[in-house]
Amino acid sequence: MQRRNLLQWILGAALGATLATGAVAQDKPIKVGVTGGPHAQIMEQVKKVAAKDGLNIQVVEFSDYIQPNAALAAGDLDANSYQHLPYLEAQIKDRGYKFTHVAFTVTFPMGVYSKKVKSLDQLKAGARVGVPNDPTNGGRGLLLLQSKGLIKLKPNAGLKATPLDIVENPKKIRIVELDAAQLPRSLDDLDAAAINGNYAESAGLSPVRDAIAIEGPKGPYANLIAIREADKNKPWVAKLVKAYQSPEIKQYITSTFKDSVITAW
Repeated sequence: MQRRNLLQWILGAALGATLATGAVAQDKPIKVGVTGGPHAQIMEQVKKVAAKDGLNIQVVEFSDYIQPNAALAAGDLDANSYQHLPYLEAQIKDRGYKFTHVAFTVTFPMGVYSKKVKSLDQLKAGARVGVPNDPTNGGRGLLLLQSKGLIKLKPNAGLKATPLDIVENPKKIRIVELDAAQLPRSLDDLDAAAINGNYAESAGLSPVRDAIAIEGPKGPYANLIAIREADKNKPWVAKLVKAYQSPEIKQYITSTFKDSVITAW
């Protein structure tokens, strides 16, 4: 009898340890990479909503566009939320990442900002205009300048346009390619700059209030949540998407950012 009781105790202890271990594994936070500014602010709110559904999110903030994908590929992140589809597709092609996107999040209209002129028409000949130096956002900036009549690009340049694709430049504008995050801080040295919405917001610039030119409301630049392909069927993915695309987050974005950030779901 004593041996039987001892065996039951051992089995019970083992089962308890297994359950405890499982509970710890479930409590392990899902690490989500974001860039500073609105992406980080929104994800902090998503974290609160997800917690109600039993999902523990750890928000990891980055200061550039390269590291969040590198960290995701290395396994240091479980997901990231900061990039649009053209950029993700370019990264997958160039770096061989095994990523997929699981939800669209928000759109940040790109705007042209200046501390020296009030409109693009006031730019003088030879003016220095900054654009992001990464392939897709650089092309996005050039397309914005083209849409406002400042330059003309080759017909087939598309989203990956570079300064080499400029075929008409009446004012001899000098395109200055800089890291996207550096552009707001470079406005003192430039005549104008095409700046991504999240970095503009982080610098206290409003696309609606401060931009001298802005993208139209429709375009291919909705941001998204990216994960590794191998993780797409894991339960936490659906919980993360549910929390992000919840009515609470839509209301937060609308009330906090007004027209500067637009929900994409």
